[in-house]
Amino acid sequence: MNFKHLAMVAGSVGAGVGVGGLLLAAPAFAQEAAAAVQATTAVTTAATTAVAETAAADPVPNKGDTAWMMVSTVLVMLMIVPGLALFYGGLVRSKNMLSVLTQIIAVASLAMVMWVMFGYSLAFGGDFNQFISSGKLFLAGVTADSNVATFTDGVVIPEFVFIAFQMTFSAITVALVVGGLVERMKFSAIMVFAIVWLTISYYPIAHMVWYLGGDEASTGLIFGWGALDFAGGTVVHINAGVTALVGAIMLGKRIGYQKELMAPHSLTMTLIGTGLLWVGWFGFNAGSALEANGSAGLALINTFTATAAGVLFWMLTEKLLGHAGSLLGACSGAIAGLVAVTPAAGNSGPFGAILLGAVAGILCCLFVMKAKPKLGFDDSLDVFGIHGIGGIVGSIGTAVTMLAVLGGPAGDDYELGSQLWIQVKSVAVAIAWSAVGAAIAFTIAKLVTGLRVTEEVEREGLDLGEHGERAYNY
Repeated sequence: MNFKHLAMVAGSVGAGVGVGGLLLAAPAFAQEAAAAVQATTAVTTAATTAVAETAAADPVPNKGDTAWMMVSTVLVMLMIVPGLALFYGGLVRSKNMLSVLTQIIAVASLAMVMWVMFGYSLAFGGDFNQFISSGKLFLAGVTADSNVATFTDGVVIPEFVFIAFQMTFSAITVALVVGGLVERMKFSAIMVFAIVWLTISYYPIAHMVWYLGGDEASTGLIFGWGALDFAGGTVVHINAGVTALVGAIMLGKRIGYQKELMAPHSLTMTLIGTGLLWVGWFGFNAGSALEANGSAGLALINTFTATAAGVLFWMLTEKLLGHAGSLLGACSGAIAGLVAVTPAAGNSGPFGAILLGAVAGILCCLFVMKAKPKLGFDDSLDVFGIHGIGGIVGSIGTAVTMLAVLGGPAGDDYELGSQLWIQVKSVAVAIAWSAVGAAIAFTIAKLVTGLRVTEEVEREGLDLGEHGERAYNY
C-alpha cells in the first residue's frame, strides 16, 4: 500500500484515520495470509506424499543400472562373436577353421531368435511350476515400461534389458557345446540339436536355478533349495560341459584321433579369443549383479583374480607333469579360472576367487592331460574337461568361498555343511538333466540329419565339404 498517495487524496486528518484503520486491520490480513500459506503447504505436502507413494509402488529404473546392464549384455555378446569363435577356431586344423566360425555364429543367432519366441517364456515368463515358466510367449505384454526386480528391494531394470542379457547367456551356452563336436559333425545336425537341446535342457535348468516365483510351487527347484549360482556354474558350464561329453561319445572319435597329429592351427587366434572372452566375462559375471553396485564390483575383481590364478596354476601343473608351460595351457587355465569363479563371482572374496582359480587350473589340467587320454573319448576342444570339471569345482566350491575367514560375504549364521550339501545336490541335478537332455537332442538330430559328415568330407575338411569355402585362401 502507498501511504504517501493516500495522504495526498484524503488530507492529513483523513490520512491519520486511514493509517490507523490499516494498522488495526493488519493482524486480520496477516491471519488470512498465514491461512493461505498453510493451505498451500498442505496441498504441496499431500501432492509430495502422493508422488512418493506412487514411486514406492512403481519403482523407476535407475539410469546408471540400466546403462551398466546394457554394456554387460554387449560384453557377453563379445564373448561369443568374435571371442569364442576365435578361441575354438584357432584350436582346430586350418581345414576346419571356417566351419567352426560358421557353427558358432549360426547357433548363437538361432538361440537369440528362439529366446524371443519362446525361450524367455519357458525360463522366466511367469509362475507355472518348479521346472518351467509360462507366459509372455513371443514377449507378449512386454513393453518399454515393463520392469523386473533386481536383488535390492525397490530397485528395478527394464525388462527388455533383462531379456537381452539372459538371451546372450542362452546363446553362449549352446555355442560352448560346439567345441566338443568340431571337425566331424554336420552343420545341419548342429542346428537341429540346438533347437531341441535349448528347449528341453537349457530353458528348464535356467528356470530351476534362477527363477523366483510367487510361491514355492512355482519357484525354480534348485533356487528353492537355496543354491548359490551367481552367474551360471550349473546353468551354463556344467550344462554345456556334460552335453559336449555326451555328444562326443555319441559322435565317436575323429578319424585319426590319438594316431595323427591334430595340433591347433593358430594359437595366435586362440590367444586373441581368450582375451576377448576374459574381457567379455566381466559383463557375464559383474553383470549378473543386475545393478551397478558393490556386488558387481566384487564380481569384477574376482573375475580378474580367479582367471590369473587359473593361468598360473595350469602352467605350473604342466611343468610338474614334465611338460613345458605352454601358451595353450595358459589359455586353457584362463578359461578354467573364469568358469570356476562364475558361480562364486558375488559369493566370494578375492582370495577365495584365487583359490577357486588355482584348484580349477590344477584339476582341469590333470583331467585333460591325464584322465581324458586314458578314457579315450574325443571331446575335441575339452569342453567337459574345462567347463564341466571347472563348473563342478566352482559350483561346489562356492559353499566354501562364502566363508568370512576367506573374505566371503557369509554371516555368523552361515552353515557350511548344509550349504555344501545343497550345492552338491544342485550339481547332481544339473548333470543328470543335461545328460538326458543331450542324449535326446543328439538322437533326434541323428534321426533327422545323420549327425556325422562322411569320411570323405571329414578328411577334406568341413570348410569345403560343408560350406564350400575356406577360412584362408593362399
